Amino acid sequence: MRYAKSEELFKEAVKYIPGGVNSPVRAFGSVGMSPIFIEKAEGSKIYDIDGNEYIDYICSWGPLILGHSKKELIEGVEDIVKRGTSYGVPTKIEVEMAKLIVEAYSSVDMVRMVNSGTEATMSALRLARGYTKRNKILKFEGCYHGHSDALLVKSGSGTITFGVPTSPGVPEDTVKDTLVCRFNDIEAVRKIFEEQGKEIAAVIVEPVSGNMGVVPAKEEFLKELREITKEYGTVLIFDEVITGFRLSYGGAQEVYGIKPDLTCFGKIIGAGLPVGAYGGRREIMECVSPLGPVYQAGTLSGNPLAMHMGYKNLNILKNNKNIYKELEDKAIKLEKGFNKNIKELGIKATVVRFKSMLCLFFGEGPFENYDDVSKCDTKKYAVYFKEMLNRGILVAPSQFEAIFLSDAHNDEDIQKTIKANYEALYKVR
Repeated sequence: MRYAKSEELFKEAVKYIPGGVNSPVRAFGSVGMSPIFIEKAEGSKIYDIDGNEYIDYICSWGPLILGHSKKELIEGVEDIVKRGTSYGVPTKIEVEMAKLIVEAYSSVDMVRMVNSGTEATMSALRLARGYTKRNKILKFEGCYHGHSDALLVKSGSGTITFGVPTSPGVPEDTVKDTLVCRFNDIEAVRKIFEEQGKEIAAVIVEPVSGNMGVVPAKEEFLKELREITKEYGTVLIFDEVITGFRLSYGGAQEVYGIKPDLTCFGKIIGAGLPVGAYGGRREIMECVSPLGPVYQAGTLSGNPLAMHMGYKNLNILKNNKNIYKELEDKAIKLEKGFNKNIKELGIKATVVRFKSMLCLFFGEGPFENYDDVSKCDTKKYAVYFKEMLNRGILVAPSQFEAIFLSDAHNDEDIQKTIKANYEALYKVR
């Protein structure tokens, strides 16, 4: 593969954009190379400005369940744009979209549209604080919930601690009420609730973490979390920005059979366009302005372009739920193929899969929390990434991200990927 045009454009980009990118992971820094710049995409394929073709397993970090530029989705987009992209006043499609989400999630009685997953989680936490009249929140190390100040924290010494800012610009006072526990460690959660449970407004968790690779929550962990939060009157928030409408039409909460109080959604509900939402029990959602005192607003929230695309996307998924089984079947084929290659080559690597999400960790499992995944060999992953890219396979430029499949990936794509995986692993040995 040649990347001359991408490298040249990157030199230009760094003059005008911090790091040359508009989101850090796009810089390809953790894999030790300059980023590729994309020109177009269709189906399961993505094409860079050098003319290289790749099978795409990033899928815009998850939302493109139907693949790139699916005909049924993009038909009529020009007509929508001609009618106006933003009005700043209500539209019928917002109501129809909200109804569709409420019908899909039994835990959601009402929903508010926003413009990103970060907005969704930030707003849900503010709502939980307003509803409970408490200040503290609990999150889990390795779970990413966007870049709002209160969530950019890590744990200090031990498994239970007050938050420590992970970014300059985040005041310590902002995160002093953010508590951090180890993911999948219910005993740590019990202890912190025994000490401070009456002060904790919300617990926010990714039921399947997609931001430290793929690390599923144990079923018993989520069940106990649900019981503890009920006991203490704490709002349980499922961050389904990645898993909502991806793992199943009813998201991870349908798979686990657990109802949170609030749910956060992301780009999937806009078919990849900038959109998000948060929703949940009526008595909590009725605290949101203008009905209640908790303020949250957005000029572009529920804009007609994102709502029309999202409505089409969700309806396709609603009427073709076999897509979810097909996605998982493809993921199983990749899992089996990767595992066969790992065994034959004697590589220290582990494939973790949950439904249609999977990750290849360069380390030996089990992988149940951030401590486990942080021991992976990122240098080997960097070599692996480059070898896969040179064979026309685009996976995440980070060890700690997921492989996402789409309806557009076919058996030829899967077989080519398994072959490339063998050759790339051979180079890593």
